Amino acid sequence: MIKTFDDLFAQLKAKGVCKKMVAAWAVDDHTIEAASKAVDLGFIEAVLVGDVDLMQKVCDGAGIDIAKFTVVDIKDELKAVAEAVRMVHDGEGDVLMKGLCSTDKFLRAILNKETGLLPPKGLLSHVGVIETPKYHKLMFIGDMAVIPQPDFRQKVKMAGYITSVAQSFGIEKPKIAFIAASEQMLDSMPACIEGAMLAKMCDRGQIKGCIGDGPLALDVAIDEESVRIKKLVSPVAGDADCLLFPNIESANVFWKTNTKLCDGVRQAGMLVGTKVPCVLASRADSVDVKLNSIAEAVAFVK
Repeated sequence: MIKTFDDLFAQLKAKGVCKKMVAAWAVDDHTIEAASKAVDLGFIEAVLVGDVDLMQKVCDGAGIDIAKFTVVDIKDELKAVAEAVRMVHDGEGDVLMKGLCSTDKFLRAILNKETGLLPPKGLLSHVGVIETPKYHKLMFIGDMAVIPQPDFRQKVKMAGYITSVAQSFGIEKPKIAFIAASEQMLDSMPACIEGAMLAKMCDRGQIKGCIGDGPLALDVAIDEESVRIKKLVSPVAGDADCLLFPNIESANVFWKTNTKLCDGVRQAGMLVGTKVPCVLASRADSVDVKLNSIAEAVAFVK
């Protein structure tokens, strides 16, 4: 079972997995260094789209041989992003990655109706992965980056996405917790009502491939002692693989709390719902986060 990102790297190597990744406006040190490490680990071939002069400067400073990449020299940022997305749209890449470009420019290209990557009536969402010494396995969470206030139908799709990502890590039937402020059925809290409905849909196979329960407060979702104290009977509580949060604020706060206040945490994140997985890391994210995100996306390639 994959319990760490290092486990994931090892499994990709053992299976001989190697996918082609196209990085949009890949002119910054973190993107290039992460791509270089992924190439060295053997699970990608990297195509860098952007200003080759800026790329060469980064490679020279980091001691990276630029020849390990395929380089598409485009000096203009918007044109580089558009070309990277077009390449993936036309089947010239298995994974798309955001480089130094802003998220709005990246998403605009992905959502382009002619050359973009979102199928008709598709739902764009984000699935993150957290490895922390405080928990006994990886946590898959959503959505902390794209959908501000998902409605019920969107949550059904998001549950399917997060389940599929967990399955790509080798978890045959992930346990998904539908997070609310309480595990009690409180009609004053919409997240509690929707959490219960989503859990029942899992029970009846309407959300396939997972074991779901909700509403669950965060403590009982991931902490066995809290489950014992509260005498909660649940197939998910205390051992959740996946956490589906009720809105972007709660998911984002959880994500950043882990980032800033918990030592030893490693993270990854990508867009799903698109024709191929798209690495959406912040421009400020570390090389490690971007490398982990590339591996997450490669594992998810169909």
